[in-house]
Amino acid sequence: MRNHLRPLFDRVVVKELEPDRIRQSGLLVPAGTHEPPPQHGIVLAVGPGLDWWEHVGVQMPVKPGDHVVFPASAGAWVEVDEERLLVCRVTELLGVLERVTEPLPDARLGDARGEG
Repeated sequence: MRNHLRPLFDRVVVKELEPDRIRQSGLLVPAGTHEPPPQHGIVLAVGPGLDWWEHVGVQMPVKPGDHVVFPASAGAWVEVDEERLLVCRVTELLGVLERVTEPLPDARLGDARGEG
């Protein structure tokens, strides 16, 4: 039987993805350097939020399945069924990675020169 970790209050459970030591530029960051690799993970479960959130219209900003980025110092690591999971407050997350399907406009062109 598998166990499921249900987070309480404003906590989320995140499964860390394998750290990618190759930057988009192609630069390989060797292990043991002072620069830690980016911390990425997939949200497995979210808590219900804090009791006052509902009264002011605040909702949990992440949902299960979201690809999130978090600092190395976030939350606490726990092991459930031999799987290493991060449990942290939602406010410790740095952001949600989203796929962009269309190219972003180049801010250096057009409007920056007053031509747009």
